[in-house]
Amino acid sequence: MTYNVNKSEQEWREELGDDKFAILREASTERPWTGELLDEQRAGTYTCAACNAELFISGTKFDSGCGWPSFYESVRPEAVELIEDNTLGMTRTEVRCANCGSHLGHVFPDGFGTPTGDRYCMNSLSLNFEEK
Repeated sequence: MTYNVNKSEQEWREELGDDKFAILREASTERPWTGELLDEQRAGTYTCAACNAELFISGTKFDSGCGWPSFYESVRPEAVELIEDNTLGMTRTEVRCANCGSHLGHVFPDGFGTPTGDRYCMNSLSLNFEEK
């Protein structure tokens, strides 16, 4: 897929640093309950930590109890790219930023009690938060 933001892996590595590069460009996952955005409650917008594209709004964030920031929908359907992920011996749906292709986390159909029934389980390091 072609993205609006295209950089070499070296450019991404230099720009993001080791921890963010591992998550955003190599699809690693931060440890649960460690992300600084997990308990963020202020009104605002969550953007891609790699390219600053808008991804989620605070009104869709909910406490899913999973240890990562969770949202029930993206700011717009075209803001994220959903890709089948068959790693780790299971089938999941990976969520990437549609603007730059960076890995954000996964979406699961277990957002019980939410308007969509979805749980976008995101890595804090894959997101920036801009207070409203």
